[in-house]
Amino acid sequence: MIQEKESIGKSKWDLDTPALVVDLDKMERNIKAVHTRLQGTGVGVRPHIKTHKSPAIAKMQIAAGALGVCAAKLGEAEVMLENGIDSVLLTTVNVTASKIVKSMALRKKHNGFIQAVDNPQNIQDLQDAAKAASIVADVVLDIDVIKRSGVAPGEPALALAHMIDKMPNLKFCGILAYDGTVQHVVGFKERQAQALKTYEPIVRTYELMKAAGLNMEIFSGGGTGTYDIMSVVPGFTDVQVGSYVFMDRQYIEIGGANNEKVFDDFEPSLTVMTTILNNYHPGRLTTDSGSKAFTLNQPSPLVLGEPDYNYIAAADEYGVITFEKSNKSYIVGEKLEIIPPHCDPIVNLYDVIYGVRNERVESVIEVLGRGKSQ
Repeated sequence: MIQEKESIGKSKWDLDTPALVVDLDKMERNIKAVHTRLQGTGVGVRPHIKTHKSPAIAKMQIAAGALGVCAAKLGEAEVMLENGIDSVLLTTVNVTASKIVKSMALRKKHNGFIQAVDNPQNIQDLQDAAKAASIVADVVLDIDVIKRSGVAPGEPALALAHMIDKMPNLKFCGILAYDGTVQHVVGFKERQAQALKTYEPIVRTYELMKAAGLNMEIFSGGGTGTYDIMSVVPGFTDVQVGSYVFMDRQYIEIGGANNEKVFDDFEPSLTVMTTILNNYHPGRLTTDSGSKAFTLNQPSPLVLGEPDYNYIAAADEYGVITFEKSNKSYIVGEKLEIIPPHCDPIVNLYDVIYGVRNERVESVIEVLGRGKSQ
């Protein structure tokens, strides 16, 4: 970190590359915008930190009014809890004995830790571990939306909710239901229709649980692509927005409620600075930012200022740009700024994010959750 902090005050164009950069003004506007647009809807914000993996950014989200944060992995949750984030909802079920013991140790230390569960054996295992730790652990039931995780909606889910509710060392706090398949559906009206259709069995499940007198303080789900759709879902409490804070090409191209061609509710704040290494071939440039800088090629990264460039993370260490039209001629050593295809996996490649304001580095944000995939 000493070397990175020496970058404070530098122009972003002088950073060694590949370098991950966030425009602080844009990110701050994004964090504020989601609350402004949801004001009066009754839907809160519970950001997913798998996007930024940074307690510093999570604290900014909490300060703006977030209910807490979500984490996909136990290691991510631990990083947040141990670095000043009081409320963390773990969206992935822990099924191994070692993780269950660790999760209960975290819950014993941090009252704001909530865990997901989706099967009878896991419920019993969590109960036994909570009893052994002499605590009452908060849990939510994960409901299956996309055949990835969770129990089937309806009676199967209701039965598990009752099972949790009867456990003396578990507190049933409600449900989570995430529909990842609709987040990137192109066109707001089509995305809205698909999202609401998908949630119909989840709503019926919620109503069954509510009628049974179960505690339904949490009904969490949704994401950046559906954040402004979920307010019409009965009982829905909060959206698990993640990418909104940075944005990326995948989200830019889905269209929004006010612009069917471009999703411009939030601004692209995250970019990768890259350096041109080779310009010998006409219509072709080689850069120092390959798959270890971007991970994905679909869709291709966007080169700012050069809309006709096609960028491919062609190899581990090299990127290749091909083009027929260019706004200028580039020489070796010049830098380009790139909007990533998908922000979440890219952040996991970097130790730090350079926070930039007016093109100068103002802060160095540690990605403390990097590599926490367990």
